[in-house]
This record gives sequence, C-alpha cells and structure tokens, in this order.
Amino acid sequence: MLDRLTGLEVFVRVAGSGSLSAAGRSLGLSQSMVTKHLAALEARLGVSLFHRTTRRLSITDAGRNYLESAERILSEFDAANSSVAADRFEPRGMLRLNVPVSFGTRHIAPLLAEFSRRHPKLQVELGLNDRVVDLAEEGWDLAVRIGNLADSSLIARRFAPCLMAVAAAPSYLRAHGTPRTVADLARHNCLGYTLSRTTNAERWTFGNSAEIKVDVSGTLRANNGDALVAAAVAGQGIIYQPTFIVADDLRRGTLVPIMLDQPTGEFGGIYGVYLPQRNPAAKVRAFIDFMIEQLAPVPPWDRPWDRSPELRARFS
Repeated sequence: MLDRLTGLEVFVRVAGSGSLSAAGRSLGLSQSMVTKHLAALEARLGVSLFHRTTRRLSITDAGRNYLESAERILSEFDAANSSVAADRFEPRGMLRLNVPVSFGTRHIAPLLAEFSRRHPKLQVELGLNDRVVDLAEEGWDLAVRIGNLADSSLIARRFAPCLMAVAAAPSYLRAHGTPRTVADLARHNCLGYTLSRTTNAERWTFGNSAEIKVDVSGTLRANNGDALVAAAVAGQGIIYQPTFIVADDLRRGTLVPIMLDQPTGEFGGIYGVYLPQRNPAAKVRAFIDFMIEQLAPVPPWDRPWDRSPELRARFS
C-alpha cells in the first residue's frame, strides 16, 4: 500500500515543477513510482488532478483547489516533526511530575522556582499523592519514588539515599524514659506508618541489611509521615521516619533523635523514574540533572542538625 503522505508530497512537487521526472528526482523516486503515487491519490479523491498529454502536464481546477490544502498539511506535518525534535534538545512545554505528598511539599516545591528560572520555557504540573501512579496510563512524564523499587520496565535514576531516624519529643522522653535498645521499643508507644512494606505500623527493621525486626505497637497509625511527626512533636509517642521528614524538627529540638544499640536502616533510596525510551525528552533530562545537582553529595536534610560528634557520625 502506498504511503498517503508521500502521495501528497509527490502531488505538491509535480504541481510546482510541472514535471513527473523533476518531482521524482527531488524526492528520490523513479518516474514510474511518481506516476503510481499520483494515480493512487486521484483514485482516493475520485478526481483528476492533472491533465496529461504526451507533451504536456497541467493542473486541473480540482488539483488547484486541492493544492492549498495539501501544502498546508505538509507544512503542519513538518512543523510537528520540528517541534518533537526540538523537545529532545530544549526543555520546554509541560512537565507532568508526580511525587509523594510529604517529600514533594517539603523538598520539591521549594526548588521549583530555581528550576523555572533556569528553564523559562517549561511549565510544571505537580501531582502530590502517595499511591504508585501508572506513568503511561495517567500521562506523567516523571515520578519520584521512595524506598526499594519494585522490578519494572521503568528507567530509574537515584537522587539520594533515604536514611531513617528514631525520634520523640522531649516531653515524651521525660515522661516515659528513653529507650536504649531496639528491644526497649516494645515497651513504648510507637506511632506506625501504614504504607511501607519494610518498616510498617507493626514491625520496624534495623541493622545494615534490615535483618533485625522488632514488633511494635502504639495508639496511632497513619498513612502520612507528616501526620505522625505532628503527633510525635505533641508528645504522643516515638516515630521511625525518613530523615527528610524529621530533620527540621530535630534541628529545632522539637524532636530528639534516639540512639539505639542497632543502626537505623536505609529505606532504599529516592529515585526519579520515567518510561523507557531511546531519547527521553529534554524536559525529563533537565529535571533529573537538576535534582541530582541539588541533592548531591549529601541532601540538605541529612546535613548535621546538631553539633554533637555522635550525631554527625550517625547521620551525616
């Protein structure tokens, strides 16, 4: 089956040159192939586009009327191709970015002003939710995911580690004492996060390889880390949360880090993920490069929040 777009190009070139052979040379086609494309186009339209004699070729009234539309279609097609090609090299258009609520509010949104200054032709649509979105089905260009990534066909770039900290308010520790070992946590009010498969509302993991599992319980479970931090600051109990959520309160002293006999785990990492493609759009590459620059070599929330050498060694 002959390509319809090539048929339009053949028609426009023949109309411009008045010659089948000249049109063929400009398109790299034989004269017989030019003739086949014209015949197929006329058959689809049900009209003759050219008057043909052995010595002369001239455009018909129907062909003249059709020429303007054909030229417009080819021009729009070339413009669309140029636009897509430009997207590979210049960040522009709309970047649809999906991120977890707490991380997006605390650490993505404050960076977007600088990102926009660097890339003024880009607009960002920021989607905030904690569910795992389907990038292809929902039309997201890029998603930030935290933890241990499930096997998938998505391309992942690591932005930063995701360290964990055990913490409580000074008022809670004065009232209930400070746990010294992971076993002590069983006697404390531990506020649990419900969405994690690794360190969840009922079991916290410790050790360099998350090999130590401790059963915990408490009076509050939530599917949002900021809600647990707020409850902990109010003195309700102990939390085990990523440092990107608790760092500000640790610096302010509204939460105190608890040093136990086992190291806190590393909850996978913080990644940017996108659909596999040979040449990802420039807007996706630009945001990934920007995030790596902003978070390397140590993300701002993991820079020491206390002058204590012990804390610096533990969390920096």
